[in-house]
Amino acid sequence: MNIIKPSIVIEQELNEDKVLQAIERAGRTCYKSEHLISTDSAKRFVKNIISRGHESVIEHEKITIRIICDRGVSHEIVRHRIASYSQESTRYCNYCNDKFGNELTFIEPCFFNSDSEQDKKNKQIWLDTMEQIEKNYNMLIDNGAKPEEARAILPNSLKTEIVVTMNLRAWRHFLKLRTDKAAHPQIREISDMILKELKEKLPTIFEDL
Repeated sequence: MNIIKPSIVIEQELNEDKVLQAIERAGRTCYKSEHLISTDSAKRFVKNIISRGHESVIEHEKITIRIICDRGVSHEIVRHRIASYSQESTRYCNYCNDKFGNELTFIEPCFFNSDSEQDKKNKQIWLDTMEQIEKNYNMLIDNGAKPEEARAILPNSLKTEIVVTMNLRAWRHFLKLRTDKAAHPQIREISDMILKELKEKLPTIFEDL
């Protein structure tokens, strides 16, 4: 049994200057003001359209992110409709194979990590449950069950990888919702990671969130 923490990987090189310039070229078509493009006009233009709520223009650019999280979080992610998804399949992945280390990998919950006695007990219950699920999954495979059959007992805590592509407006919407205090702690954990990265790489687009 392998226990890991969630993580993200941005799957492309993000050059803010190029992204902003592409958005400006598209956006100035609305006003036929291309003659106003200069070496330093893109940032001002994009900041202005975001402040005015004219966010359809930033849909011309997209970001692809690989998210390593548990299955429960991935179920929340795919509820965002304006996106493309490619996800690790429990139907075709046989976790008894060598390429998976002959073990199940689970995402450590972020909410059982305090030093309180209650959290320690709850975390141990979780660990014992994951260990039993791994044992039973292996038994099903050994008994001839296909991965698509054995997956019936896999829990929300199972690690998954999901590659997510959204345009910039969709990412802004996603992050506004999923970094909110009302969001589930585990999707908020992932969303905070994404927002931190995007604020560093594309501050003009995401600095106001």
